[in-house]
Amino acid sequence: MPNGSLLLRKPPSTTKGQSSMETILETLPNVGETVNFGALCWILSETYSDMVPMGSYPDERFQEPAPKQMIKEFQAELSNLSEAIATRNLQLEIPYSYLDPAHIENSIAI
Repeated sequence: MPNGSLLLRKPPSTTKGQSSMETILETLPNVGETVNFGALCWILSETYSDMVPMGSYPDERFQEPAPKQMIKEFQAELSNLSEAIATRNLQLEIPYSYLDPAHIENSIAI
């Protein structure tokens, strides 16, 4: 992947017109490194089958009314945001759902 600059084996040329096919091939990673990097990116970007959406808490950890009320208010706010995003997306040719709370993991996903 030429755009995966973390994989370059040599620094890119800094002088315009001084690169040759040989220097480009010496700079780019080999096929095995490229495949490993692509696979790693793919694995880390996958949605897990046991994903818990933001604001969902399968384990009830609080018994007091104040935290329970705060959680309910937070979930209501997330629901309102999700509805607003869904409504906005109806008007878009290509929907933008990346910041929809329903599609965001409740905690770190990797």
